[in-house]
Amino acid sequence: MIAAVVLAAGLARRMGRPKLLLGYRDQPIVRWAVAALLPHVDEVVAVTGPGDPGVAEALAGLPVRIAVNPRPHDGQGSSIAAGVAALRPDTRAALVALGDQPRLPAGVVPALLEAWRRSGKPIVAPVYRGVQGPPVLFAAEVFPELARLRGDQGAKPVVGARPERVERVPFDLPVPPDVDTPEDYARLHVE
Repeated sequence: MIAAVVLAAGLARRMGRPKLLLGYRDQPIVRWAVAALLPHVDEVVAVTGPGDPGVAEALAGLPVRIAVNPRPHDGQGSSIAAGVAALRPDTRAALVALGDQPRLPAGVVPALLEAWRRSGKPIVAPVYRGVQGPPVLFAAEVFPELARLRGDQGAKPVVGARPERVERVPFDLPVPPDVDTPEDYARLHVE
């Protein structure tokens, strides 16, 4: 089984309001992020904060399981850990993706999956015109490391710990935009 863990528990401090629920082309941002992954994985787990029904409501009707990060204020690492803890035991690999990245190019996920199958490396990361970005694929052997994450660095410590186990896939594309600020949101509509 191949899964996706969609990080959707952020506190949106820089945005000042629930950014994942903001509209983009008539749908919430988080719905676009999840829809880009669904054709390529067997399961999507969206990680939300406690007492936050908004994301689940925005994803209603999609085949998505919700996992709750009880401590989203501990940073993105804690959401990754909560998502990994919610994966089914037969999960062979998981893409860790951002819930605030509604315009992931169509070819990225298939290329990451192909690179994982071809290389056999336990971590596969996209590199957009020289800049590493999300989503990143992790094989099950790395899940224990992800389960221990805390803080705001996300999975960077795991990716950077042993570079030889990382397959990097180059894309001649800019890093797909995520939405952290009102300015990012405004740019999303004009790009």
